[in-house]
Amino acid sequence: HAHLLVILVIMAESLTEKYGPYPTPKRRTKAPKESFQEIPYFRAVCTYISYVVGVFLGYCSDFLKNYGLIKLTTAERSHDDLFKMGMDLEQFFQRNLYRKVKDCWNRPICSVPGAEFEILDRFSDDHFWTFKFKGSTTKALNLGSYNYLGFAENTGLCAEAAMKATYEYGAGSCSSRRDLGTLDVHKELEGLIAWFVGKPAALIYGMGFATNSTNIPALVGKGSLIVSDSMNHSSLILGARLSGAAIRVFKHNDSKDLEKILRKAVLEGQPRTHRPWKKILIIVEGVYSMEGSVANLPEIIAIKKKYKAYLYLDEAHSIGAVGETGRGVVEYWGVDPADIDIMMGTFTKSFGGCGGYIAANYEIINHLRLHSHSATYGTSMSGPVALQILTCLKIIVGHDGTDDGKKRIKQLADNSRYFRKRLAEMKFIVYGNEDSPVVPILVYEPAKLVYLSREMLKRKIGIVVVGYPATPIVESRARVCLSAAHTREMLDFALKEIDELGDILMIKDTTNVFNIWFK
Repeated sequence: HAHLLVILVIMAESLTEKYGPYPTPKRRTKAPKESFQEIPYFRAVCTYISYVVGVFLGYCSDFLKNYGLIKLTTAERSHDDLFKMGMDLEQFFQRNLYRKVKDCWNRPICSVPGAEFEILDRFSDDHFWTFKFKGSTTKALNLGSYNYLGFAENTGLCAEAAMKATYEYGAGSCSSRRDLGTLDVHKELEGLIAWFVGKPAALIYGMGFATNSTNIPALVGKGSLIVSDSMNHSSLILGARLSGAAIRVFKHNDSKDLEKILRKAVLEGQPRTHRPWKKILIIVEGVYSMEGSVANLPEIIAIKKKYKAYLYLDEAHSIGAVGETGRGVVEYWGVDPADIDIMMGTFTKSFGGCGGYIAANYEIINHLRLHSHSATYGTSMSGPVALQILTCLKIIVGHDGTDDGKKRIKQLADNSRYFRKRLAEMKFIVYGNEDSPVVPILVYEPAKLVYLSREMLKRKIGIVVVGYPATPIVESRARVCLSAAHTREMLDFALKEIDELGDILMIKDTTNVFNIWFK
């Protein structure tokens, strides 16, 4: 143990000597503003009625087709498995609700997902069962991609590095990290990302989703307890389920509910035997991708220490996008990285690449090298992607000799505050933190959601709309993801169109909807 401790200290010193000391955390003195306005009863009632009418019409359609009163079209006969009239809710939803509005999702693009992109035009001649391409494209403002720092580019240092790496390493590694899939660029990236987030070591993976879903089962198992935020991403939920550990869910970002669950877990222990839990792991996200909210880390850390639990922080949407130097919610709150046991993040958002990382102490990282399914069986990250990410990270920390990284981080923060402020002035209900680049705009009824998506595309704006079951049934929303690549003119153009459609759809926060109807 003494020899191991010496080795760990030497390795930690080598990172500091190579990259410099980790910035001293600046404790946040003022709590940020977060908005989660209650849904008006009138909006909720209208939304429920919309779904009831849609389900009723769907059952009527199924009944008539099942008894031959309405003939199936050629496309419907080719999807006969969806017309075996069992009471499968998922199949019913797919053929009678989602299928009719499928054009609002899965839109293919044929360009870099930058501030603007090219969308392939398509049409359907079989009631949206299938699509055909028109052979043309539409150039639109991109408000949907996770290109937070604007590194999704085909020119510049990152693109040049990726192209150079293609000639040097090839397009893929063709092996796992445990075999012959570890490249020198992997080791350099792991060292830099570990220093960047303030941890002794890190391990990178080729897929962001798998970084969560395959590593959580390697950290906890039967006899352990996972306490998960109710709004956690599906990769975290899948990883928790695969682990075999018991799972408890606390209300979104509610520290009191979290402490209540932990207190009960510590007092009662495991079911039936009442033995103490082997481990208790709290899982939260930095920035929540559907809510735009930021985890209240200071309170969560205090509770974690009080009940001697472990903390797993998913920074997929916060690393690079939040904090004065882009170091995520840890820097945003000014907490000590040592207080977070496992820090996870992805390279698919701020870094314009793919894959993810786990940063922790050496014992945890070495454990994952041996027990993580992604590290053992998954193909390692390709050289071009790794060098793209490494170059982005060097720009962010200023190792390229410029202040381009600082400018991008500041531009994203300015865009986020400006866009949110303008939407609030227009009386939209907007969820989330004032500094979050994820901006959910409440739309409520599914028909309005579909109209907004189609009409925005006609006005040359690509936007993501999200409804049930991805959100609560009365909280369908348009989700805007802002980028440092967006100019003020682009944002003003989008705001103008959103404002006009908000009046048409009557989705703004008004005290009396009936006054609008009879105006």
